[in-house]
Amino acid sequence: MSLRVFTALPIPEEVADLVEPLCKGVPGAKWRPRENFHITLAFYGELDEPVIEELDHELARIEIAPFALKLKGANHFGKDEPSSLWLGVEAPGQLDDLARECRKAARRVGVGVEKRNYLPHMTIAYIDREELDLGKLRGFEQRLNLFETEPFIADRFYLHSSYQRKRGPNDYPVEAEYPLEHPTRREVG
Repeated sequence: MSLRVFTALPIPEEVADLVEPLCKGVPGAKWRPRENFHITLAFYGELDEPVIEELDHELARIEIAPFALKLKGANHFGKDEPSSLWLGVEAPGQLDDLARECRKAARRVGVGVEKRNYLPHMTIAYIDREELDLGKLRGFEQRLNLFETEPFIADRFYLHSSYQRKRGPNDYPVEAEYPLEHPTRREVG
């Protein structure tokens, strides 16, 4: 059996509480439910279970200390033909390091990953271009350029699977959890 899998940071409930009320006012936006809020670290695609087990082992070896980050501003992918709307992430270098380590873990088990530069973000909507009002999208982004959460701590990341539903948003069950720990404090054994 195979699964579509990716790694991501979870969004704390108190941050989701701030974001959820913002998700309105853009015709054509298919808003993500709060249970789908996350910051993707690496997308691996469809993998067979034995490869997922190897990847799990490699991901568990990542040693990065917890770090603070925050959501800030809004933008979209797709330039003149928007495909998704997202909130930006402001974080120290550890977030980039963590994303890089997740990609390295994949390569160590023979899984190819995207080569484009990592742009940390949290997708809040996918865009139906036929229904899109580009002016309202730009207005939404301008309003949210002032949006900024308080810093929150990333102290774990997850390996998620991804199931597409016939109707409604995808389902992203957690397959494994990896605590972030300071490398010198990790127990030996």
